[in-house]
Amino acid sequence: MTSGTPTNPNPARAEAVLSRLQLLVTRKLDGLLQGDYLGLLPGPGTEAGESREYRPGDDVRRMDWPVTARTTVPHVRRTVADRELESWMAVDLSASLDFGTGRWLKRELVVAAAAAIAHLTVRGGNRIGAVIGTGPGGATGSGLTTGGSGILRLPARPGRKEAQGLLRTIAGLELRPGRTDLGALVDALNRPPRRRGMAVVISDFLAPPEQWGRPVRKLGVRHEVLAIEVVDPRELELPDVGVLAVVDPESGELHEVQTADPRLRRRYAAAAAAQRAAIAHELRAAGAAHLRLRTDSDWLLDMVRFVAAQRHARTRGTTR
Repeated sequence: MTSGTPTNPNPARAEAVLSRLQLLVTRKLDGLLQGDYLGLLPGPGTEAGESREYRPGDDVRRMDWPVTARTTVPHVRRTVADRELESWMAVDLSASLDFGTGRWLKRELVVAAAAAIAHLTVRGGNRIGAVIGTGPGGATGSGLTTGGSGILRLPARPGRKEAQGLLRTIAGLELRPGRTDLGALVDALNRPPRRRGMAVVISDFLAPPEQWGRPVRKLGVRHEVLAIEVVDPRELELPDVGVLAVVDPESGELHEVQTADPRLRRRYAAAAAAQRAAIAHELRAAGAAHLRLRTDSDWLLDMVRFVAAQRHARTRGTTR
């Protein structure tokens, strides 16, 4: 639902928003997390590597007994360090994201979440890549074209400069009406198969759960999955403002809604609550960590609280 039609981002505004977001992330996220990003990203290496001789202080749970027996010298298995891991984002930029009644547009909140993930990733020395969905008609911008599939793939690369380029591409894409096939977008993270890392899906998840639930479950078999759900308050309840003209951003259809009717508002709120509960249920079933960000709240504080909760869960031996 929106009170207008999808619009292409103004390049100057997109750059200004991105600069503001990066400043917020760099200054506030670092300070609030006190330099600890391990509550969000995968732990101290889980991918098996080569063996080396045991040194005092090594974790005995990583003893490589076959090599130890063969050489008669204690050996431990090395694991791939965090800095060598890849993080990938599936970024949904369907037309329904070009809407907002709070402090941010949903689209801007998607870019904000991507900026935070990219910052946490490259600070740890990891590579960051993305697949971006812009609807069935595709999109253009930043000198790139997604093509008919509407999915653009940006390879995973290390470094702050590369991450900024990735974010600039996301912020600068011009959208077209229609909805991205979220299941196909998530599946793009499953191909080609990669060693274990982190996968982040950023969307409003308004597509039917049966479309994207199975791909998210498949993604979670090998990777740690974080689902970031972007929500606007008007998607949860209608205000009492009389007759409200709304446009479906994906079909362009115009509807007039009599919001003065309390029964209509109650039915709308109940349907919206059921929809969000179904989304949360599907994400839990897939084993994904679930973070909901609202356009009318302090998204950065919500993200910090989420990271702190994840970090606390890890210290207790439980996650999600």
